[in-house]
Amino acid sequence: MASRHLSRSIAMQSLYEWDFSGKNPDGLKKITERNIKEFGPGLENVDLVWELTNGVKDNLSHLDKIIEKAAPEWPVNQINIIDRNVLRIGLYELLYSDKEAVPPKVAINEAIELAKTFSGESSGKFINGVLGTVFKEIEK
Repeated sequence: MASRHLSRSIAMQSLYEWDFSGKNPDGLKKITERNIKEFGPGLENVDLVWELTNGVKDNLSHLDKIIEKAAPEWPVNQINIIDRNVLRIGLYELLYSDKEAVPPKVAINEAIELAKTFSGESSGKFINGVLGTVFKEIEK
């Protein structure tokens, strides 16, 4: 597994656990440290894991508002917890990452792959639809 994809997977798993356990502000750091040790032994650079987990945490309300606008029929708290956190990661990369390091289509494709790996059958299409809608708005 490529290191950037592995980093995204670890970030998603950490955000999932943090979200599931009530989003304790101090809990994400411990969860992420444990997941890096468990799922990323030998991962040369963990900066992307930290960028994604802290970036999502720090921009959570903004990201959730964007999800609500892009998928109005799905209140954020009713979206499958994995899909919700995959969307947050994808949106964070679309909005805040260096576009040369992570082109928008790469951010969307990576989010779709995370959804296909960790969530249900239709999750990839759902993630693609929401992130595609946001990407079209950004382009305008």
